[in-house]
Amino acid sequence: MTMSSVAATCNIIVITDPTGQDPNGAAAGSMSFAQNMFQSTFLMSKDNHFAVLSGGTGSSDVRLDSIVDAVANLENNVSASSAAAIASSYDGARLVVGGPYMGAAIGGSFDAYVITVNGNDSDITVTPYSSGVATLQPGQKGAIIHLRNTNGNPMYGTADTVRRDTAMNIGKMIRDGYPATTILSEAMGEVARDSGEKYGGGGVNLVSGLSTSDMFTPTDMNTTGYPMDEAYSKVCDECGWGIGYPAAETYDKCPICGGDLKIVHAYEALGNAITVNPDSVSVSVYGSGKSGIASTTKEIVQASVNKYGYDSSSIAGSINKGINNGLLMGVDYVEPKDINVKADSKAVGVYYTALPGDRSSPSWDLPVDENILNILGSIQTAVGIVLILLVIFRSRLLKSFQNR
Repeated sequence: MTMSSVAATCNIIVITDPTGQDPNGAAAGSMSFAQNMFQSTFLMSKDNHFAVLSGGTGSSDVRLDSIVDAVANLENNVSASSAAAIASSYDGARLVVGGPYMGAAIGGSFDAYVITVNGNDSDITVTPYSSGVATLQPGQKGAIIHLRNTNGNPMYGTADTVRRDTAMNIGKMIRDGYPATTILSEAMGEVARDSGEKYGGGGVNLVSGLSTSDMFTPTDMNTTGYPMDEAYSKVCDECGWGIGYPAAETYDKCPICGGDLKIVHAYEALGNAITVNPDSVSVSVYGSGKSGIASTTKEIVQASVNKYGYDSSSIAGSINKGINNGLLMGVDYVEPKDINVKADSKAVGVYYTALPGDRSSPSWDLPVDENILNILGSIQTAVGIVLILLVIFRSRLLKSFQNR
């Protein structure tokens, strides 16, 4: 299969804490109306705390070459502006690079705004740039947003207005003290709704090293990712349990605590995924690679911890309830010994045993001996045979009875 060209038409990087002390103080993300918005459009270095966002009008090969070149230069400690300028060496390419310590820059083919917020008087400056290199200086609170419309987008022609309006709203949120991760998610939601450049893509937290990974990226080549303005999951207000769409459509109440469920849109889920908060639980899942097991387990564990604390028995009980309810399939029941809890570091490890063959759920634990069930089965089979014989020979039996 040949992969068609990919170009992120929306790139955003936000820096609200240039010191790097706020765990949510720098974030970046990409999305587009186009296909193939894989993770290469929002790369991040966890060790060096920088992001490389890409796009443009060039081919995929050209874009990937520019990314590799930029990453190599950034690892050699070049400035953000120097790394972004590399895009001009590749036909049609665009690069947005930056991090909490180095500032940010955009280079190549772009239409962008650079937003700065003065720390003393909270004065917001929004400056348009087109092509070349535009820079957010190190130590400066601010952001860069690039936005163009994709050919074929039903909302084509809205990019100029949406780019300007979103830039102003980003500046206001920086001024008002919102963290970069929240600002990024809200900005991506605004762009998705108002310009139609809405398919993930994804986002990264440049301070804490968190990424949406493949939450919103396409599942197959030459397809679009998840629409960032659409419903992504339902979450319980009481205990925090959640489930993604389309499975969420069948739930009106939380199966864990019976609480009400609220709808979370994809851009909000992006913000939740990359934002560090005191209630976050790090969940590691082992023993099963089946699709959806890890994400659903994390939701169940988070809900259990929120309600019962870091108790292995309670967590195991919640997971087993999820298995019984059909939320988790293809894994056996767990016991408290299968749950590794580290309350001090807010971490939980879950060790599953995969079910043999194609079984989706564990066998029933009935209070009846297996031999008794076999005997009952044999009796049922014998009775069934007798009934079949009666049906087959009913006319002969009736005639014989009448002749008596």
